[in-house]
Amino acid sequence: MPTDNTDLTDAAPEHDEPRSTTPTTLTFMCVRNAGRSQMATAFAERERAARGLEDEVEIITGGTAPADAVHEVVVEALAEVGLDVAERTPKQISEMTLEASDFVATMGCSTLELDDVDTEDWPLEDPGERPIEEVRPIRDEIERRVTALFDARFDER
Repeated sequence: MPTDNTDLTDAAPEHDEPRSTTPTTLTFMCVRNAGRSQMATAFAERERAARGLEDEVEIITGGTAPADAVHEVVVEALAEVGLDVAERTPKQISEMTLEASDFVATMGCSTLELDDVDTEDWPLEDPGERPIEEVRPIRDEIERRVTALFDARFDER
C-alpha cells in the first residue's frame, strides 16, 4: 500500500499502451451490397464485439449500385451461424466514405485504389443466385478473412 496518497485507480500498467481515440474504420463493399459485403460486415461486427473493440472499430458497408434487399440465401446462410441480417437494407457508398476509411475490402469486383487507404480485393464468388450449398463455402471463406483481418490489425491490443 502506498504511503504517498497516490491514487492507483488512474494508473495504467506500464505494459499497456494508450489506445487511440479515433476509431479504425473498416469498410466492406461490393457492387450490390446484398451478399458478400453484408456477410463480411456481420462477421466483422461479431469480431468487434467478441474482442471488446466497440469504441475502437467503426464498420461500414455499402455498394456502388445497391440492390433492394439482402439476398435471401445470404440471410439463410448467416442465420445458420447465428447472425441475423434479415432487416438490413443495402446502401450506397460514397467515394468520400471510402477515402475516409482505414481499410477497404472489395469483394472480387473492384480494382479500387485509394491514396492513404489500405485496400484489398477479396476474390469471392457472388452468392446472389446460388443454392445454399454453394453459399456456405463463400460464407466460411469470408469469416476466415474477417477473422484474419482482426487478428492482424487488433491482436496486439
